[in-house]
Amino acid sequence: MISFDRVVKRYPNGREALACVTLEIAAGEMVMLTGRSGAGKSTLLKLIALLERPTRGRAIVNGVNISDLPAKRIPAFRRGVGVVFQDHKLLPNNSVFDNVALPLVVTDTALREMDKRVRAALDQVGLLGKERNLPLELSVGEQQRVGIARAIVARPPLLIADEPTGNLDPELASEMMSLFRRLNSVGVTVLVATHDLHLVRESGLREIVLAGGTVQSGEASELPAMKGER
Repeated sequence: MISFDRVVKRYPNGREALACVTLEIAAGEMVMLTGRSGAGKSTLLKLIALLERPTRGRAIVNGVNISDLPAKRIPAFRRGVGVVFQDHKLLPNNSVFDNVALPLVVTDTALREMDKRVRAALDQVGLLGKERNLPLELSVGEQQRVGIARAIVARPPLLIADEPTGNLDPELASEMMSLFRRLNSVGVTVLVATHDLHLVRESGLREIVLAGGTVQSGEASELPAMKGER
């Protein structure tokens, strides 16, 4: 599903966010991506979602070489990757239904099919019945679940989440992880980036540790703090 071979990401100002990253994530796997702030987690996720391009190296995501994918094919590629943001990125003046439906609106999905998929996605995250609510009428945990519903409504084979539990208390964080596990159990490949070491240890999942823009073999708790990610 995801294969990085000596991938480097250097920004125009000369900062190297990723340095020779090599990793493999199999289709249907659920993996935790860890590391201190500034280690390169967000940059790696941006490459997977093709929000950024690798500077060097070979990067394969869902069978596609993203290193040299033509610009006209990027929108179609992105439809295969669901992205969950820490700060939700919901449209505050749009209903829950409209927020979740956004990826389907972009692809001109028929209204009947859109209604079916949005309701199915909301049902998966336990929010069926709140279609007409505005985001600000929901709790923080519910807003995060709306973000997950939006990420999965187009039924992507790959779901990536950037610090999805960062603003949640431990109980809600555990519920969020249970939701990701349920999605993974039906075949979705899931990559969760987090600096919450307790959550990582509790999950028992395979862990990819980043430090200084490279994949490390040690535990995240043993790594030095980094600065300047993003």
